[in-house]
Amino acid sequence: MAPWEAVLARWVPWAPVLPQALQAALQAVDPGQAVRRHLRRAGAVLHVADAAYDLTRGRLYVLALGKAAYPMAQAVAEQVAGLPYQGLIVTKDGYGGPPLPGFDLHYAGHPVPDARSLEAAGKVRRLLAQTQPDDLVLVLLSGGGSALLVDPAPGLTLDDLQALNRALLRAGATIHEINTVRKHVERLKGGGLARLAQPAWVHTLVLSDVLGDDFSVIASGPTWPDPTTYGQALEVLRFYGLLSQVPRRVVAHLEAGAAGRVPETPKPEAPFWTRVRMTLVAALPMAVDAVARTFQRAGWHTAVLTTTLQGEAREVGRALAAILQEEARRQRPLPLPAALLVGGETTVTVRGQGRGGRNQEIALAAVPLLAGLPRVALVTLATDGTDGPTDAAGAVATGETWSRARSLGLDPRPFLAENDAYTFWDRMDALLRTGPTRTNVNDIAVLLCGKQ
Repeated sequence: MAPWEAVLARWVPWAPVLPQALQAALQAVDPGQAVRRHLRRAGAVLHVADAAYDLTRGRLYVLALGKAAYPMAQAVAEQVAGLPYQGLIVTKDGYGGPPLPGFDLHYAGHPVPDARSLEAAGKVRRLLAQTQPDDLVLVLLSGGGSALLVDPAPGLTLDDLQALNRALLRAGATIHEINTVRKHVERLKGGGLARLAQPAWVHTLVLSDVLGDDFSVIASGPTWPDPTTYGQALEVLRFYGLLSQVPRRVVAHLEAGAAGRVPETPKPEAPFWTRVRMTLVAALPMAVDAVARTFQRAGWHTAVLTTTLQGEAREVGRALAAILQEEARRQRPLPLPAALLVGGETTVTVRGQGRGGRNQEIALAAVPLLAGLPRVALVTLATDGTDGPTDAAGAVATGETWSRARSLGLDPRPFLAENDAYTFWDRMDALLRTGPTRTNVNDIAVLLCGKQ
């Protein structure tokens, strides 16, 4: 039994199917299997989804970018063995594996970019400088690519982008807002990579970590037209009160773009988009549905409430706890035993000096409202295995958490005020440490109410 499964067994012994259900979620969005379902080779012809590319006429270049980059690249390497190709994998520390034939494996910083992120962009530029009209650039894209691959706009530095990223993350900006800004301070994002790959064909296989699977947002949309503008990027900074907090060079660059002195990101009318294709291979609903099927087979009454949950993490935690209160006290919306499932991505506005992540904060905010309820549990999980800048994927809160915490001299409320969910759950031995899962399709919350 893995350590995270032991945590579930200790806190939720009345739901022995729970570890199996979470494993099913991760298996449903396994990046390697997702790519294999959309890739087929017939001799020197590579079929990618519904398109076919004759590799006797051109070369193959493979760019795998994001937290799921390694297993996605591994699936491609199996299919193209024996063909000439050149590949680059850019992923987060701990998310790689043994060397793959034909691939350069490169690690970079996440969630804040580092010097290696800058180096990765240079490698991408050098690789794409070789492309010809009959070549295929196969891009394997997953969440995390925004930080892992950084190419500052002229006049900006890595330090500028690091400060910008930290400010946006601390302010609680959504991923759509963060990436609107990123696309206008860098050259490979917002369609920039697809433009740089010309005159080759570009086909991207996407593992989505964005609600609604918006191709312009996933990893900041390097191979998709950008519908946002410099003016909108400025408005994000203005809305969160960051215009005076981020480097002045960043603001000056965005102002120049808004005034038309810097070219906009590639828009849909650019002619090269006729040579660019995108295919979604896996997304959050697949993972949530796998959890539902597992509980249903085990005899639980099951419902998926949403796969598009957003909002401030602590407020979401209180709302989910209120749903569990209704289930425990009135057996609605489902008869018992009940499994209510939620998927999405919340945000944390950092006000304290603690450590944690959005999933841990959801669970922490729910603790007072769940206190004393029999056989209830709220289990939160980041499908990539990393919740915020921590080594945990999430946490488990039950009706017993409050009383056990008080017996240890712990009050969850000060920890919440300090955004210190990690410390609280670590002392409670209720963190879910799955390690890197090598997939990434947002977050899952499982709301359980067993038979009383």
